[in-house]
Amino acid sequence: MFRLFHWLFPHPLLTLLLAIVWVLLQNSLSAGMMVFGLILGTIIPRLTAAFWPERPRGISTFAFLRYGFVVLWDILVANVQVAWIVLTVPNARLTPAWIIVPLELRQPEAITILAGTITLTPGTVSADLSESGHYLLVHVLHTDDPDAERDKIKSRYEARLKEIFQ
Repeated sequence: MFRLFHWLFPHPLLTLLLAIVWVLLQNSLSAGMMVFGLILGTIIPRLTAAFWPERPRGISTFAFLRYGFVVLWDILVANVQVAWIVLTVPNARLTPAWIIVPLELRQPEAITILAGTITLTPGTVSADLSESGHYLLVHVLHTDDPDAERDKIKSRYEARLKEIFQ
């Protein structure tokens, strides 16, 4: 039974996400749209399953949800902070910085999520990943303490991602 389920739904969360996105894009909450969204959500992952690399195993769903809430909160707070910086700090007094963040993460998926999180948070951008995959180059719009920014990234995001992926 499990093999049939896995064959039909190689990525069950993606199936659900695609169905929800389809209904939202249609801007119509009808039974027909939900059924069609589920059909698309079933067919697309099934057709593309051969192109997916091996999925990471043992991801903690609860920890991932907590991480999502932390990121959403940080995005909201950073929006206010960046707006305040833009409105009150003259360009001549901005102190941007390039920060090298040493990574303990080794899974490509976890590093990608970390880089995306940093870029999604206003005021920071992931610019580059070292060839070894052990360092991430981050640009910060305005900071008085680049080391504190690096430590915040490591403690707030990387530590949680290590918990999720290991």
